Amino acid sequence: MLFLPLSFFVAILLIILFIVVVRAGDGRTSRNASFLVLILLSAFQAVLSGLRWGYGIVEVMYVAPVGAAFVPPLVYCGVARLVRKDDRALDWSIVLHALPAVAIVTLLTATGWRGAIDVVLPAIFIGYAGAILNLMRRGPDGLRRTPFESAVPVYRALVFAALALLMSAALDLLIVFDFSWTHGRHAAGIVATGNLVALVVLSIAAAVAVQGRNSSDAETEAPAADESGDKETLAAIQSLMEMKHSYRDPDLNLDRLARKALIPARQISTAINRTTGKNVSQYVNELRIAEACKLLAETEKSVTEVMLDVGFQTKSNFNREFRRVTDMTPVQWRSSRANSG
Repeated sequence: MLFLPLSFFVAILLIILFIVVVRAGDGRTSRNASFLVLILLSAFQAVLSGLRWGYGIVEVMYVAPVGAAFVPPLVYCGVARLVRKDDRALDWSIVLHALPAVAIVTLLTATGWRGAIDVVLPAIFIGYAGAILNLMRRGPDGLRRTPFESAVPVYRALVFAALALLMSAALDLLIVFDFSWTHGRHAAGIVATGNLVALVVLSIAAAVAVQGRNSSDAETEAPAADESGDKETLAAIQSLMEMKHSYRDPDLNLDRLARKALIPARQISTAINRTTGKNVSQYVNELRIAEACKLLAETEKSVTEVMLDVGFQTKSNFNREFRRVTDMTPVQWRSSRANSG
């Protein structure tokens, strides 16, 4: 009877996830290539894990560390593309992010010091996890190029991705200790559960983070506005929302809002944080929900039509934000208003 390791099934699921994410593209925005490559690389690593621990093919131990060394840089580059403004600087830095893999190859070929990888690889994972958490220190507002609709779930997914890198590093060290203490008696079980879970978490986080897509339009930096008080900045944003209903733009993000308002993104974020106690995505989504409530009460439009009219693209995000603001689903809210009338 043919034996198929669990890792192979995980690889198949990850490939399916990749296909679903690619097919979900709407043509208006460019997908974050780093996250897409990460999903494929996770599937490849799962196959190698199955070959090593399912069939005892030890030769893959010379390939798996190299692939693993590319995982943290891919996560970091994907996050940086959502946070940073200048894509050109990021594209040049990608060459530097190949250095961890080069170091692993050098250890395997030039020195033959296989044991050093057991220390270097976890260090790479821990270092990049720290760098990613540093990029995330400003919360959802740090994702300047992520549409406000999905900023919160994308932020949470990226934090989980950083934690998954830390978990993977801890598991690698645990395997090293297991070989030292029990000659690898528990290594297969650790890999079959822990590392596969880490790969799945990373891939799901990448799939969610692809929602933090880059605008296909040419982005130009807004001219820096003169320093002004938080109230003046908020008043300018409120005027923009009321006069032009900018919140209806489904691809609206912090960079795009800054360009429309001719106010630096950080100034907008700081003003809204200080004056309302909310991040920018919450502020914008609450404007959307306010109009949604009005449409639900005054029109016969379906919930889906209302969702699209106010700037949401997915029901999950719409329902999440609607419940956060009103403590009810859109259907429950409409029913309650009809009953009260």
